[in-house]
Amino acid sequence: MTVFFRHSKHLLASLALFSVLGMMLAMRPTPSAMERVIARGELVVLTRPSNTTYYEDQHGFTGMEYELAKGFADSLGVELRMLESNDLSYIRYAIRKGTADIAAAGLVATPERSESLRFSTRYQDIDTLLVRRLSSPRITDLNELKDQKVAVSAGSSHAELLIKAQLDNPELDFQEVENATPEQLLALVEDGQVDYTLINSNSYALQRALWPDLIADYTVATDMPLAWAFNPKDDKSLYMEAQRYLTQAKADGTTAKLEDRFYGHVEQFNLYAARSFMRHLDDRLPLYEGLFKEAEDNSGFDWRLLAALAYQESLWDPQAISPTGVKGLMMLTNDTARQMGISDRTDPAQSIDGGARYLRSIKDRLPESITGDDRLFMAMAAYNVGLGHLYDARKIAEMRGGDPDSWTDVRAALPLLQQREWHSQTRHGYARGGEPVIYVRNIRRYYEMIEYVERSRQQFFQLEQTSVNDDPLLLFELVPPLD
Repeated sequence: MTVFFRHSKHLLASLALFSVLGMMLAMRPTPSAMERVIARGELVVLTRPSNTTYYEDQHGFTGMEYELAKGFADSLGVELRMLESNDLSYIRYAIRKGTADIAAAGLVATPERSESLRFSTRYQDIDTLLVRRLSSPRITDLNELKDQKVAVSAGSSHAELLIKAQLDNPELDFQEVENATPEQLLALVEDGQVDYTLINSNSYALQRALWPDLIADYTVATDMPLAWAFNPKDDKSLYMEAQRYLTQAKADGTTAKLEDRFYGHVEQFNLYAARSFMRHLDDRLPLYEGLFKEAEDNSGFDWRLLAALAYQESLWDPQAISPTGVKGLMMLTNDTARQMGISDRTDPAQSIDGGARYLRSIKDRLPESITGDDRLFMAMAAYNVGLGHLYDARKIAEMRGGDPDSWTDVRAALPLLQQREWHSQTRHGYARGGEPVIYVRNIRRYYEMIEYVERSRQQFFQLEQTSVNDDPLLLFELVPPLD
């Protein structure tokens, strides 16, 4: 009995101690969302890999969402860790479960989503567009889709819009495709598997040059807010920091600069852009024309082609710099500058000379089987996306039964580097493959415009020296139409 009593006293004392410790632990405040990020030393962001959000090019990781998230992580003094998923339903689930701190995935902050997620202030506004084949009937109201084949990404804001439309038109039917990317949906429309799809205006702006047989001529919804998503069960500490950051980024022009960087080129050939190019042709190109001609002598490339490439890269701004550190008229990386023996990338002479020699080195390294314009266009594409990704596209072209030495077939293969089913079979993986296609097209167009202007000025000079009795119709040959 004595032994039992002695052990009982010890047991009671232990229980009392555990009770006190339990009370102390219970009284300890739970770390806030902000404190967890700081203690961890990293901000975990869940995103969707796409050309409007997050991708890797030859200069490293980038994308609108990535650059904003990186800026936020830097402002907190922590590292950035990105998680990827194409499944919109999973992204929402993962945020509510605490798998990531933020979802920065090009999410539209809809009322439906706001019931289960906490959204930040908007950082970009987009429209929702209806895409069709040029041969398909034009739609001016969603009710006209009732007898058509329509597909959208499962769990998307586009699906939510169509579900709402069904309330007024129960006969409206559509298909939700799991984990579908915009590229995959556009391909379904182009191939005739479906008649229509919905796409965000920012994505369409980057894609439309790649789908000449498709058109988006009906706006379904306007001013849709893109925002970051947070776990509504968390305290607002991290959320409020994000609010302050996004508000400041908008106020100081950071957001506008990113929009210009990622989307500013998509309207290159509208009236405004054409006027801008002509203005730069007059006030910027003359400053560097002699340097481009020197580079022509050293590299063998037409100086006007080098000038066109430089305009595509920097708008002929020697102080141009990207968030990834690419600098100068020819936008050289540090590694490329070292390879070319360039000490100052912002020096116009060094940049033009180094860029021209770098383009020459790329062209010389291409297989001998690639000839003529095909060789030049592939060299320009590799200047943008890197030789590794270009070789991957050549492999895909061959896998699809095309000619890997043909720019036409490689051009068709490059955008497939954005699709997992294709880039998973390559050596270098995902790339924003649509960009080099547009890149080469733009350079070719700028080159043509420089030639036209040069020829026109010469003809105008000749016209001024010609008697009034000479053919007046000569004037109408000076500005050829843009195809």
